[in-house]
Amino acid sequence: MSTLIDEIKDLASRYFETYRSIRHHLHANPELSYKEFNTSAFVCSELDKLGIPYQRMAETGIIAIIEGRPSERVIALRADMDALPIHEENEVPYASTVAGVMHACGHDVHTTCLLGAARILHELRDKWDGRIKLIFQPGEERNPGGASILIREGVLENPRPTHIIGLHVHPLLNTGKVSFAPGKVMASADELFFTIRGKGGHAAKPYLTADTILAASELVVALQQVVSRNNNPFSPSVLSICAIQGGFTTNVIPAEVKLMGTFRAMDENWRKEAHKRIHEIAQGVAISSGASIDVHVDLGYPSVVNDAALTPRVKEHAEAFMGKTSVEEMELSMGAEDFGYYTQIIPGCFFRLGTGNKQLGITSNVHTPTFDVDERSIETGIGIMAYLGAIS
Repeated sequence: MSTLIDEIKDLASRYFETYRSIRHHLHANPELSYKEFNTSAFVCSELDKLGIPYQRMAETGIIAIIEGRPSERVIALRADMDALPIHEENEVPYASTVAGVMHACGHDVHTTCLLGAARILHELRDKWDGRIKLIFQPGEERNPGGASILIREGVLENPRPTHIIGLHVHPLLNTGKVSFAPGKVMASADELFFTIRGKGGHAAKPYLTADTILAASELVVALQQVVSRNNNPFSPSVLSICAIQGGFTTNVIPAEVKLMGTFRAMDENWRKEAHKRIHEIAQGVAISSGASIDVHVDLGYPSVVNDAALTPRVKEHAEAFMGKTSVEEMELSMGAEDFGYYTQIIPGCFFRLGTGNKQLGITSNVHTPTFDVDERSIETGIGIMAYLGAIS
């Protein structure tokens, strides 16, 4: 007599080629954040084929419900759908057909895995209890984050899930493996914008100007104090200035220079304190340089916090499904994910799906133009999401 695990594994294997083709379609036709109109329509068409009811939210978001055996149990499974403004360099038959846009973070895989899991859960709906809410989410890659918009529109209500589970591809983890960890696993992410203004003028007469280039240089260096001299070193945090724009020739001190960067943290109290220090340091540089500095901190995603009670339980289910040797401890990441918004409201578990394969040369990291996955990971992702949906 087959077990639920056996049945799910059999179906995941049987449907692998179908969902690999779906992944190829999604990868070849990427869409940027909040513009996932064709992607959304495609997901709806797949749900229509399965007879799974759904509704639209936030223009391109999709919420579907699968009914199992009568029960009060309600959980949510989430996948994101948007791509990145990166030009793909992979020479594969399913490469992006959209210039300058690419699924370089694996959201095509996430969507594919949830669609595959939905098919299995729908077919086996007499084998599990309650309701499963499927969340196909737009705009993970861009503030304010599609999760925050869906939450505002009521995605976690009617019915309210007891918990939510999501996965993310991880090219540094071998295909056939997954990883979990309780607690804080991904950082908050805020975008930093500085505009430095001063009296420009001839480079030969800097004493008649307020040197915005010098002020910008001092600001870049001074901001490193925020983390190195203000933060507890046992609480991970990063501040990076990633863009400087100003000047147009060799002999003119410009009247304006702009800087952009990112600030990331694991602790919300430190995050707020750091914002204060960023403003203070910028104003100090402004006073010393004779320029003015406008500072804007665009609040981004909160840290992802895996629930301390839920995550070990989900990990045990994963071990039962895949075997203990295929389930690893997930390392902390200073990357950010708007899944953190969900974990602020209900218990959540965000885990990593291994997609790397050194033998096949699949090693490029996410957010690079050569990122790709070992597609056997799709079978793993479909299976584990279906099992966790049925049993967690």
